[in-house]
Amino acid sequence: MRESDELECWGTSGLGRNVLDYGQADPPEGEFRTVSAGYLHACGLRTSGEIACWGRSSFNRTNAPEGVFAQVSSGTTHSCAVRVGGQAVCWGMNNYGQSDAPLGVFTQVSAGAWHSCGLRDNGTVECWGDDEYDQSNPSPGSYLAVSAGMRHSCALSATSTSCWGRRDDQALEAIAPPASGGVRDVSSGGEGGTTPGMPTPTPIPTPTPTPTATFTALSAGGAHTCALRSTGSLDCWGYDNDRQVSDAPSTGMFTAISAGGFHNCALSSAGAISCWGQNTNGRATAPTTGTFTAVTTGSNFSCGLRSSGTVACWGTNTHFSTPASGTFTAISASHNSAHVCGLRSSGAAACWGSDASGQSSPPSGSTFTAISAGSNFTCGLTSAGAISCWGRDNHRQRADAPSTGTFTAVSAGSSFACALTSAGAISCWGRDNNRQVTDAPSSGTFTAVNAGDTHACAIKSDGTIACWGNSGQGRAPATRSP
Repeated sequence: MRESDELECWGTSGLGRNVLDYGQADPPEGEFRTVSAGYLHACGLRTSGEIACWGRSSFNRTNAPEGVFAQVSSGTTHSCAVRVGGQAVCWGMNNYGQSDAPLGVFTQVSAGAWHSCGLRDNGTVECWGDDEYDQSNPSPGSYLAVSAGMRHSCALSATSTSCWGRRDDQALEAIAPPASGGVRDVSSGGEGGTTPGMPTPTPIPTPTPTPTATFTALSAGGAHTCALRSTGSLDCWGYDNDRQVSDAPSTGMFTAISAGGFHNCALSSAGAISCWGQNTNGRATAPTTGTFTAVTTGSNFSCGLRSSGTVACWGTNTHFSTPASGTFTAISASHNSAHVCGLRSSGAAACWGSDASGQSSPPSGSTFTAISAGSNFTCGLTSAGAISCWGRDNHRQRADAPSTGTFTAVSAGSSFACALTSAGAISCWGRDNNRQVTDAPSSGTFTAVNAGDTHACAIKSDGTIACWGNSGQGRAPATRSP
């Protein structure tokens, strides 16, 4: 990037034989703040905060989303960026889930070859996508920067560097920066990288505190929570960057609520659906006709169950545009990956959308009474009251599911899950980077539980709410009493 803020690119990609020129060295005109070169494409952040991408367009890798951003990173066949406000978004190829950015607040992202990594606002690293060599299983700790390579990743802390993933060819040892002293940035080799010198995102809006009332249902979203009062009215609290909290309907009677990544939907007592919050690609534009019996929100889409038992979805339709045929009695959409699951009247489960980790391939021959779609994995409650999970298991969110006991509810979040025992106790398992498992209540009686991105909430037998896990932006505040 020149002193005039204009871009200059050079070279092509030969791979030893054929020169592959897709215009990746021909940047657009205009002024930019940063630039990131991927494999056969590149992306730049304009001074206006908008993203421009150029080069090979297959897999929609150059179709950058609209909006104002703080950082962008180009990978092999996908790209990722951080919106002003902290939301991570990715686009392009998604065969390993590398474009299924998790919810929460990020300060930086890095698109690698077949996986991506992001730096959260609390300094922890989250990775998603291909994990064959543990390149998406970051080392615990607090970091300042992260870079996703081809089959490994590295992160920089205040005093040292840490790398994880494939170790052959001295991948981790040879390219890792010194353990201490003089390190200012980190970048992992491979077909993709990160953008140094990222601008600081604008401050996050002040979160809304937890309401004081009694509740009958609740839903934990990305960095906020919504609940249904015993009076039928709604309350939301936590992160409010897209008014997913402040624009909750203040009037009306509702029977169900579903909190997504940055938008929510609720079902009125008349069977109509109301949605609010971020409305990119129409994810919060609910159907205005028909009667519904259930509603569920995903990361960038929503689905409703019509009174006829058929499913209607709206929003970004990359994965879920064709729901499974037939009728259903219940549906659940993952609010940070692109798949949906439903239960038929027979109790059989059917899922559709992304299946990179097997999250849309339920076990055959099983019957369920409840189902919950999480981040690249799914859990169901069998007719015998047992827990069954399938899909991704990088944090033992599948393997550590309770093998004994009787349960009445299950909720799959982002790499962790929680369930309600027949005695009203809470059991959680899977990823514990924000103590969303360790800090689950060990005593008390509960009637409902819901797992979000990095926090969870439950309703006590007296109707009050208890939350635990990541308390950033007020998503999981201390227990409150009426």
